Amino acid sequence: MTEAAIRNKPGMASVKDMPLLQDGPPPGGFAPVRYARRIPSKGPSAVAIFLAAFGTFSWGMYQVGKGNKIRRAIKEEKYAARRAILPMLQAEEDERFVKEWRKYLEEEARIMKDVPGWKVGESVYHSGRWMPPATGEMRPEVW
Repeated sequence: MTEAAIRNKPGMASVKDMPLLQDGPPPGGFAPVRYARRIPSKGPSAVAIFLAAFGTFSWGMYQVGKGNKIRRAIKEEKYAARRAILPMLQAEEDERFVKEWRKYLEEEARIMKDVPGWKVGESVYHSGRWMPPATGEMRPEVW
Protein backbone atom coordinates (compact mmCIF):
# COMPACT_ATOMS: atom_id res chain seq x y z
CA MET A 1 0.00 0.00 0.00
CA THR A 2 1.25 3.39 -0.90
CA GLU A 3 1.51 6.48 1.23
CA ALA A 4 -1.06 8.29 -0.96
CA ALA A 5 -3.62 5.60 -0.39
CA ILE A 6 -3.03 5.58 3.36
CA ARG A 7 -3.58 9.34 3.70
CA ASN A 8 -6.45 9.54 1.25
CA LYS A 9 -4.68 12.09 -0.94
CA PRO A 10 -4.13 10.61 -4.36
CA GLY A 11 -1.71 12.20 -6.71
CA MET A 12 0.38 14.12 -4.21
CA ALA A 13 3.48 15.57 -5.66
CA SER A 14 5.59 16.13 -2.53
CA VAL A 15 5.95 14.87 1.00
CA LYS A 16 5.49 18.43 2.13
CA ASP A 17 1.94 18.40 0.75
CA MET A 18 0.99 15.40 2.88
CA PRO A 19 -1.12 16.03 5.93
CA LEU A 20 0.65 15.53 9.24
CA LEU A 21 -0.14 12.22 10.91
CA GLN A 22 1.51 11.78 14.30
CA ASP A 23 1.56 8.59 16.32
CA GLY A 24 -0.03 8.89 19.73
CA PRO A 25 -0.77 6.74 22.70
CA PRO A 26 -3.47 4.14 22.44
CA PRO A 27 -6.86 4.97 23.90
CA GLY A 28 -6.60 4.81 27.69
CA GLY A 29 -2.86 5.44 27.60
CA PHE A 30 0.16 3.21 27.84
CA ALA A 31 0.64 0.78 30.68
CA PRO A 32 2.90 2.14 33.39
CA VAL A 33 6.60 1.43 32.96
CA ARG A 34 7.93 -0.90 35.65
CA TYR A 35 11.21 0.53 36.80
CA ALA A 36 11.34 -0.65 40.46
CA ARG A 37 13.57 -3.62 41.30
CA ARG A 38 11.35 -6.56 42.12
CA ILE A 39 13.21 -9.78 42.85
CA PRO A 40 10.91 -12.77 43.11
CA SER A 41 11.11 -14.61 46.43
CA LYS A 42 12.22 -18.11 45.62
CA GLY A 43 12.87 -20.73 48.29
CA PRO A 44 12.19 -20.76 52.02
CA SER A 45 12.23 -17.67 54.17
CA ALA A 46 15.00 -16.80 56.58
CA VAL A 47 12.86 -17.88 59.54
CA ALA A 48 12.22 -21.26 57.94
CA ILE A 49 15.94 -21.76 57.26
CA PHE A 50 16.81 -20.78 60.84
CA LEU A 51 14.22 -23.14 62.30
CA ALA A 52 15.39 -26.01 60.09
CA ALA A 53 19.03 -25.41 61.06
CA PHE A 54 18.14 -25.16 64.74
CA GLY A 55 16.11 -28.36 64.55
CA THR A 56 18.90 -30.22 62.79
CA PHE A 57 21.47 -29.00 65.31
CA SER A 58 19.23 -29.97 68.23
CA TRP A 59 18.65 -33.44 66.83
CA GLY A 60 22.39 -33.89 66.24
CA MET A 61 23.25 -32.84 69.79
CA TYR A 62 20.61 -35.25 71.11
CA GLN A 63 22.26 -38.06 69.13
CA VAL A 64 25.70 -37.07 70.47
CA GLY A 65 24.32 -37.17 74.03
CA LYS A 66 22.85 -40.63 73.46
CA GLY A 67 26.15 -41.85 72.04
CA ASN A 68 28.06 -40.41 75.01
CA LYS A 69 25.77 -42.27 77.45
CA ILE A 70 26.29 -45.54 75.60
CA ARG A 71 30.06 -45.01 75.42
CA ARG A 72 30.16 -44.16 79.13
CA ALA A 73 28.21 -47.32 80.01
CA ILE A 74 30.54 -49.49 77.91
CA LYS A 75 33.60 -47.90 79.49
CA GLU A 76 32.22 -48.40 83.00
CA GLU A 77 31.47 -52.04 82.21
CA LYS A 78 35.03 -52.54 80.98
CA TYR A 79 36.47 -50.92 84.10
CA ALA A 80 34.20 -53.00 86.35
CA ALA A 81 35.42 -56.18 84.63
CA ARG A 82 39.02 -55.08 85.10
CA ARG A 83 38.43 -54.31 88.77
CA ALA A 84 36.84 -57.75 89.25
CA ILE A 85 39.73 -59.63 87.65
CA LEU A 86 42.52 -57.48 89.11
CA PRO A 87 43.14 -59.56 92.30
CA MET A 88 43.58 -62.73 90.25
CA LEU A 89 45.94 -61.02 87.81
CA GLN A 90 47.91 -59.52 90.69
CA ALA A 91 48.25 -62.94 92.33
CA GLU A 92 49.56 -64.44 89.08
CA GLU A 93 52.01 -61.56 88.69
CA ASP A 94 53.20 -61.96 92.30
CA GLU A 95 53.76 -65.67 91.71
CA ARG A 96 55.73 -64.96 88.54
CA PHE A 97 57.74 -62.29 90.36
CA VAL A 98 58.70 -64.67 93.20
CA LYS A 99 59.91 -67.31 90.72
CA GLU A 100 61.94 -64.73 88.78
CA TRP A 101 63.33 -63.27 92.02
CA ARG A 102 64.49 -66.67 93.16
CA LYS A 103 66.20 -67.26 89.82
CA TYR A 104 67.77 -63.83 90.10
CA LEU A 105 69.08 -64.54 93.61
CA GLU A 106 70.49 -67.92 92.53
CA GLU A 107 72.24 -66.25 89.59
CA GLU A 108 73.58 -63.50 91.88
CA ALA A 109 74.87 -66.10 94.33
CA ARG A 110 76.57 -68.03 91.52
CA ILE A 111 78.21 -64.91 90.08
CA MET A 112 79.28 -63.34 93.41
CA LYS A 113 80.36 -66.54 95.24
CA ASP A 114 84.04 -65.53 95.13
CA VAL A 115 83.47 -62.01 96.54
CA PRO A 116 84.16 -61.92 100.28
CA GLY A 117 81.49 -60.22 102.43
CA TRP A 118 78.85 -60.21 99.68
CA LYS A 119 75.36 -60.83 100.93
CA VAL A 120 73.01 -62.23 98.29
CA GLY A 121 69.79 -60.26 97.86
CA GLU A 122 70.95 -57.26 99.91
CA SER A 123 70.29 -53.95 98.24
CA VAL A 124 73.21 -51.73 97.33
CA TYR A 125 70.95 -48.75 98.09
CA HIS A 126 70.33 -47.90 101.74
CA SER A 127 67.01 -46.11 101.57
CA GLY A 128 65.16 -48.48 103.88
CA ARG A 129 62.38 -49.01 101.36
CA TRP A 130 61.81 -52.01 99.14
CA MET A 131 60.73 -51.25 95.62
CA PRO A 132 59.91 -53.95 93.07
CA PRO A 133 61.74 -53.73 89.75
CA ALA A 134 60.09 -51.46 87.20
CA THR A 135 60.47 -53.86 84.28
CA GLY A 136 58.81 -57.22 83.72
CA GLU A 137 62.08 -59.14 83.72
CA MET A 138 64.49 -59.11 86.63
CA ARG A 139 67.66 -58.98 84.54
CA PRO A 140 66.96 -59.54 80.85
CA GLU A 141 70.64 -59.23 79.84
CA VAL A 142 71.56 -62.25 82.01
CA TRP A 143 68.90 -64.63 80.76
